[in-house]
Amino acid sequence: MTATTAPVNHHQQIPGIAQTLGGVSASFAKEGLDPKLQHLVDLRVSQINQCAFCVKMHIKEALAAGEYSERLERLIVWRHVDDFSEKEKAALAYAEALTYMKSEQSYGPLRAELRRHFTEAEISLLTAAIGMINLWNRVQISNY
Repeated sequence: MTATTAPVNHHQQIPGIAQTLGGVSASFAKEGLDPKLQHLVDLRVSQINQCAFCVKMHIKEALAAGEYSERLERLIVWRHVDDFSEKEKAALAYAEALTYMKSEQSYGPLRAELRRHFTEAEISLLTAAIGMINLWNRVQISNY
């Protein structure tokens, strides 16, 4: 690796922005997003984005918050197992849709399912959390 190909320490280069983004990430639980749900969403999005650093970090955080390793092991196949509640499945489907960003995706049915389990404010929090983990994944992946 040369000086021109070496990773950029984004936290060092833009510390104010990095600190602000960290504050945004920390605010979701304070605003009412269930931390266990956020861990599942963060981990699933990080799996999709193939951010190895983030996957490892989110597994560790989820376990520390009381999540079960068996559920985390089956998160990648969440649609095909009974480990996750309907509420969690709605959030995971939404997280996948906002991460994959397929042009043929219809968001109306996703919103309808979300509204069965979440308030409008909770949907907004979930949307922001999904956007934020996608941002963090991209920042981290930029240095692979």
